[in-house]
Amino acid sequence: MDIDEDTSKKVQVKFVTKLKPPYKAPEISIALPSNLTRMGLSAVVNNLLESGNDDWTHEPFDFLIGGEFVRMSLEDFLKAKGITVEITLEIEYIRAVAPRKEEDPSLHDDWVSAVDGSSRFILTGCYDGLGRIWESAGVCTHVLEGHNDAVTSVGIVKTIEDEDNTVVATGSKDKTVKLWKVYAEPRAENLKIAAYRTLRGHTASVQSVAAQPTANMVCSGSWDCRINLWQTESNEGEDTVSTKKRKKGSKEEETQSEGEAVSTLVGHTQCVSSVVWPEHGTIYSGSWDHSIRRWDVETGKDTLNMFCGKVINCIDVGGESSALIAAGGSDPILRIWDPRKPGTLAPSFQFSSHTSWITACKWHSRSWFHLLSSSYDGKVMLWDLRTAWPLAIIDSHEDKVLCADWWNGDSVVSGGADSKLRISSEVCIS
Repeated sequence: MDIDEDTSKKVQVKFVTKLKPPYKAPEISIALPSNLTRMGLSAVVNNLLESGNDDWTHEPFDFLIGGEFVRMSLEDFLKAKGITVEITLEIEYIRAVAPRKEEDPSLHDDWVSAVDGSSRFILTGCYDGLGRIWESAGVCTHVLEGHNDAVTSVGIVKTIEDEDNTVVATGSKDKTVKLWKVYAEPRAENLKIAAYRTLRGHTASVQSVAAQPTANMVCSGSWDCRINLWQTESNEGEDTVSTKKRKKGSKEEETQSEGEAVSTLVGHTQCVSSVVWPEHGTIYSGSWDHSIRRWDVETGKDTLNMFCGKVINCIDVGGESSALIAAGGSDPILRIWDPRKPGTLAPSFQFSSHTSWITACKWHSRSWFHLLSSSYDGKVMLWDLRTAWPLAIIDSHEDKVLCADWWNGDSVVSGGADSKLRISSEVCIS
């Protein structure tokens, strides 16, 4: 790619990186036109890498100066930051955070309302009342059958590696939470399984489920304005019902327990739309009453109550020291708070590239900077706290995106009103 030399201003730069070979270019000083943008800088770095490697395939890069992304020309960036270049400017480059591949869609019979990618497989919930386990794109190994209405939320409870099975939770418009044991079976395809535990107590649709990190309990948020806490295993004296469950290719009788909530967190005045349980004794919740709350599990009291001014659809806790709260709701703005900063309820970050309500937000588990969001505008966006613009926009859905998550670290999974699970893979998180 030819670099536009039609400028009177030059900047002396040196490219540096933490990337390993073959992504490491020689650290030499180069005079570049000051009107170069990210695309031009990427072309320069690719030329440097190609000069020492005949097999090099061009790769998109992002650039940081002083720890901040360059999202304009070099000249405009330096002016905006008040940087005068009298010595060589050091520019760090990283692999651009964007999917390199779009997998074929995994088809459902109705809206895909919920997704969890925190395990080796993908767990989805659908408006047809079923949960599904996907090994990869288009490969459904298990069907979770038993809800009487739309599945609105799903969550991985725990994976037991030595026993090769996983416990998952689902919440539904039928007002119940169900727990399932998913056994890894070779060559399984659409294997129907029944829940081992049904949790009753909500008086309206269950909107969100989350598991305690120790996996002993799950919590659920509902349209009844309450957050219920449940045991994942049955206690003596609980009701049991007989069910048929297919396991290891044979039918056998199995009992299913029915549990009641062990405690209820009360305080929200409208639908509890989102719950997360990042630490043993702490639950966070978001609500249509415009508040985000942090709850002490032992006392049942809220220790933080932030009024946000908007209906909250989704929240997640992560980022630096797993302390930042991300939330989206009834406007196009993704907001992030740092509750460690006293004396203010103003968001620390606000991202406003979506054009409709935000339906999901999720921090990357290995990064302090990266998170994703999905929206009724049909898009999934990838964000980095070091720039106000999205790193990448995934526009593969044909209707509203209702849910999204990370999967296997380098993939984004999303579901929507087009009845499809989409997998966008080979996303490079530095």
